[in-house]
Amino acid sequence: MNPAAAFASTLVDELVRHGIRDAVLSPGSRSAPLAYALQEADRAGRLRLHVRVDERTAAFLALGLAKATRVPVPIVVTSGTAVANLHPAVLEASHAQVPLIVLSADRPPELRGTGANQTTDQVRIFGGATRWFHDLGTPEARPGQGALWRSVASRAVAHARGVPSGEAGPVHLNLPFRAPLVPTGGDDWTDSLEGRPGGAPWAVATPAVPDGGDTIAAVPRTLAVLGDVPDPAQAARFTRLAESAGWPVLAEPFGAFHSTRVLPHGPLVLQATRWVQSHLPDRVLVGGRPTLDRGLAQLLRHPDIELEVVSSGGSWADPSHAVRRVHDWGALDSAHGSVAGCADRVWADAWRSVGERLAAAVGPVIDGSWPSGFAASRVIAHALPVGSGLFVGSSSAARYLDLARDSGQVARDVVSVANRGLAGIDGSVSSAIGFALTRGGRPSYAVLGDLTFAHDANGLLIGPDEPRPDLTIVVLNDDGGGIFGTLEPGAGASGGSLAGVDASYERVFGTPTRVSIEGLCAAYGVPHQLIQDADALAERIANPARGIHVAEVRFDRALQRGLQERLFEVTSDVLP
Repeated sequence: MNPAAAFASTLVDELVRHGIRDAVLSPGSRSAPLAYALQEADRAGRLRLHVRVDERTAAFLALGLAKATRVPVPIVVTSGTAVANLHPAVLEASHAQVPLIVLSADRPPELRGTGANQTTDQVRIFGGATRWFHDLGTPEARPGQGALWRSVASRAVAHARGVPSGEAGPVHLNLPFRAPLVPTGGDDWTDSLEGRPGGAPWAVATPAVPDGGDTIAAVPRTLAVLGDVPDPAQAARFTRLAESAGWPVLAEPFGAFHSTRVLPHGPLVLQATRWVQSHLPDRVLVGGRPTLDRGLAQLLRHPDIELEVVSSGGSWADPSHAVRRVHDWGALDSAHGSVAGCADRVWADAWRSVGERLAAAVGPVIDGSWPSGFAASRVIAHALPVGSGLFVGSSSAARYLDLARDSGQVARDVVSVANRGLAGIDGSVSSAIGFALTRGGRPSYAVLGDLTFAHDANGLLIGPDEPRPDLTIVVLNDDGGGIFGTLEPGAGASGGSLAGVDASYERVFGTPTRVSIEGLCAAYGVPHQLIQDADALAERIANPARGIHVAEVRFDRALQRGLQERLFEVTSDVLP
């Protein structure tokens, strides 16, 4: 057995011993030893291999796989630009605390800096975005290598899972190989490459256990706010505590939870600033990282509110620099006894009743706006089958759902995830496919804007022998960057106060592409359906087909800002 093959098979074996069950590979020559080892493990049923020809989509596929399972997913690429193409997904994984293991093949030291083909400096290429980096020595046929290789694999898995940092995230192993790069020489080796007896991992690192001293106080007028969380299950833990206390909950449309205390149309409630001021909480308890609503950001800066967050590791979200106390997620489980039933019932009921009143007022407005991003999002939220999974694209798609969703989605036990670490639109198709592949055949959906879908159309480039999920992708097609129409640039384009913007708005903000979603789907062999009415969309969501399907909803981008302003007006009428 040559050194490259010995190392690759030992590394893959150790990763499997640590519970890794999915791996993603983009083909290349220098990474061939790892490709052979992964293929052999796949054939033996020890892991599931996913092959993608585009490294960027491969990395976001791995991100989607790891996001829901919280199990590290290796992504294997060859040297050169292949490694650089992983950078967007590595950054997203870092900020969203998703466990990835980048395995980048490299040229041996004697070829670095010599102008050798497909060779660049890959050492710490991702900068500070990784939890751990290791530039492994070139595999050699000498004693003691098995223990070294397995120890490195164990460290990589530990750091990816957040041990000892407390924050899961990406790690990077840079792996130089010398030829031969294909298996040769039989099975002989200088000494044993076997792992621990009984299939046990080489080394297991366990997270630190909180000392129990962290407590969440029983503050009766507490507003619980749930943002994006690394693990969807954390959302359920957070809302269970709020329900035990009786606190009202504002929740972004991400996570896995079922709580009748989640306020319908929470972002609209926050638009009623006078009503909020007269029902101000004494404390806001934030779980995770809010990423969507400016009204919430304003509330969190209020000088009369105590702001506390629940986070993990050594970092927490605090863009307003107002946080007074930080709790570990473990504090949620120990706080039930101390906060149970502590809520100010009159105050809490006022928040909940106002959400219900608002839902009754804005629901007909949204329903009557079809076709629109708001109306389509409301249909999706209500038609999702119980226990289904939803991937939400960034930009407009997340905001449509956040504003239009009421308690209907919450009551359906939907697991909802998004790439909110950096909230980019890139890689969303691939991440949605990765997420759906973890769902075990349960209904899975994605809602994406047209630019988000087109940006990662290569995510649909899947070979005939690769695992495919059952996934319905709803494309909200307004032909361009609809989000800017609801932000400052859109004010001028809509006749607002930003003088001089109209002439250039469409080119530099609206960015219409005229892309044919149906044509893109045809090129990749993916079934497409143009949705004409709300009933057809509800039918497609309630009765998903097998495999990957795309449902397209077209609407006028120029009308969305006016519709959003109409929702704000209705809110002002209901909550003067």
